Amino acid sequence: MENIAEISALVKLLDDPDEEVYQHVEKKLLEYGGEVIHYLENAWEQSFDSLMQERIENIVHQIQFKTVKEDLNLWYLSGAFDLLQGALIINRYQYPDLDEQKVINQIEDIKRDIWLGLQYEMSSVEKVKLINHVLYQQYGFGGNTKNHHDPQNSYLSQVLESKKGNQISLAIIYSTLAQKLDLPVYGINLPQHFILGYIDDSKQEGTEYGVLFYINAFNRGNIFGKHDVDQFLRQLNLEALPEYYKPCSNTDIIRRVIRNLISAYENAGATEKVAELNELQQILTENNP
Repeated sequence: MENIAEISALVKLLDDPDEEVYQHVEKKLLEYGGEVIHYLENAWEQSFDSLMQERIENIVHQIQFKTVKEDLNLWYLSGAFDLLQGALIINRYQYPDLDEQKVINQIEDIKRDIWLGLQYEMSSVEKVKLINHVLYQQYGFGGNTKNHHDPQNSYLSQVLESKKGNQISLAIIYSTLAQKLDLPVYGINLPQHFILGYIDDSKQEGTEYGVLFYINAFNRGNIFGKHDVDQFLRQLNLEALPEYYKPCSNTDIIRRVIRNLISAYENAGATEKVAELNELQQILTENNP
């Protein structure tokens, strides 16, 4: 109970015009962490003081940002096994009250509709065409070509609502659906693009880099071959490095999501967001597992 009394007393001091008093109060509230958010939000609703509201927003954001950093660090150090989980952590940077279960349920609904059409004797290409039919025709997903630099394109919750995303968010949704259905579809980190590869489980001779064929999630799941990747790299005057043809790690994918967000917020002139996202990027480059 004494915690509640102290928190309430601290919250009441948030409108103190003395900057030194405020800094002391801020420090104490930040030490409490997540448990004070509820009290701060109540105080914000009851306040008519714009300075106090601004201070509350600042403290709440700092607490939530710290949680995102801790969660991302834990995800990374634990091996970054769950790509969807990594994407949801980044999603919470902009949408801290994100209902993660809702996002998971939306993906499960799409997965179920694909699963209902899957047949054992289908070839790999037929299975991918089925995913394409459900995802792009039935559900109406597609690349956001009109507003490609909008940061909303990188947040899965928004992409699932608007049905519009960028190369990487659509590829995350696509590969998550495929892997939930035991289909070996993984992300490939191409420069200035992001594609998917359907991995050859049978390890037949002749499939270079272990990939049967490639998929463009941004262009309605278009299927293409290695020679198309060769041509794309030639157009960019880039050397055909092996990493442009084979699956990358989940950490690489989330780094790329953060990089897209940094670029989007730089375009929008949101310097504070750029600085915070650079901090998130830093987490994924330290003690590289």
